[in-house]
Amino acid sequence: MRVLFAASEIFPYAKTGGLADVASSLPLALQKYVQIFRVMPLYGFMHEEEYVFYDDFTVSLDAKHYPVKIFTKEDKGIVTYFVKAPHLSQTHNLYTDEHGDYKNNALRFGIFCMAIIELSIRLNCQLIHLNDWHTALVALFIQEYQLRIKTVFTIHNLAYQGIFEQSVLETLGIPSKYFTMDALEFYSKVNFLKAGIACSDVMTTVSPTYAQEIVTKEFGCGLEGFLQKHREKLVGILNGIDETVFRPLQSKKVKRQAKTEFCSRFGFEDSKLPLFIMVSRLTEQKGIDLLLESFAELQNKKLNLFILGEGEAKYTKALKEFAKKHRNFSFVQDFDEELSHQAYLASDFLLMPSRFEPCGLNQFIAMNCGSIAVVHEVGGLKDSVHEHTTACGQGISYKEQNKKEFLYAVDRALSLYTEKEKMQKIIDFNLACDFSFAASAKKYFKIYKSLL
Repeated sequence: MRVLFAASEIFPYAKTGGLADVASSLPLALQKYVQIFRVMPLYGFMHEEEYVFYDDFTVSLDAKHYPVKIFTKEDKGIVTYFVKAPHLSQTHNLYTDEHGDYKNNALRFGIFCMAIIELSIRLNCQLIHLNDWHTALVALFIQEYQLRIKTVFTIHNLAYQGIFEQSVLETLGIPSKYFTMDALEFYSKVNFLKAGIACSDVMTTVSPTYAQEIVTKEFGCGLEGFLQKHREKLVGILNGIDETVFRPLQSKKVKRQAKTEFCSRFGFEDSKLPLFIMVSRLTEQKGIDLLLESFAELQNKKLNLFILGEGEAKYTKALKEFAKKHRNFSFVQDFDEELSHQAYLASDFLLMPSRFEPCGLNQFIAMNCGSIAVVHEVGGLKDSVHEHTTACGQGISYKEQNKKEFLYAVDRALSLYTEKEKMQKIIDFNLACDFSFAASAKKYFKIYKSLL
């Protein structure tokens, strides 16, 4: 079985979030079962000379022709293909700049989708695994051209849908018959994500609970009715991590030393206090507003708090002001992969007060580093962090998204920190768990087999 795994970002080549990590890790686990290739754009910030030229061809949209060059690179036994094309490869970021979303994103990723199909044909792939709205039009084009290629479409975050003006249909040469509620139409605009939902053979999302949530009004982002219509082909499969990148903690001594050095580096006066960290995009989705609302109470507790992330200006401004005033709080405004690894290793507790969380990877990384996750019981966090059962992934969770419940969860963490033996048992239990993609890969392979 030959499978092409298509995503707009793949770590370590380009990354804005968890999609890149999954697009790196899941194919590595799947290569045990199938012959798998990856494909992503060659963005303007990437250096063409670092990749090997493979092929070139032309794709057509609305009778306009766009020259495409394909480059390759092999890593850990998997070949990744990189698509260089007009518009797609002329930006210095993936999707946005300081002015917001690139205005030609519909064309950029429309070209990418056509290139994915042409590449899959040249590679003789029987199935394409699509990820998020950037690749969703592949499923529609395959249906329109009646190609004998199966598609699996994974939704990583329903909040990002690829919504554009109706005029993009003409730009992309998409027949007007698709501008209906049963296909692309979404409040008089065009919704690329709907193409993946409507036209794919199987649709998955990144945790069982999130699959249940997105068909409800609270979490459906306006697509709950459409998802309910296609619910029979919706499957929730929990993500994992690449344990060769996020290696399990080797010893308590390593963790103690990491914490001491980390606290010294970031100016925490008492390294014996519990160290809480938050590594996150600073958005309302991630619950940063709830943390800020709770800040006065947190500062009165005996703890150190470190936050690493980038995001909305109103949040970064507030965090910087808090950091100036409080010695037991440190904030780094950055997206720093290496520093995040150091923070996980040094920490005692990870905070994830997300309003919604399709899966989340931070909790797996933290538990692999001997840290305990404190999470809002939602989406993939509900599936992976358990306070009242004996399932793998022991931690602290709270149900209601409010300050009272969040602070009570923090208090439970502080109480646990005083019970050293109990806390170490939880850490050791989690370190013995398998947070890799091994189990998930088996489930994806089962889906692949069912289609071919």
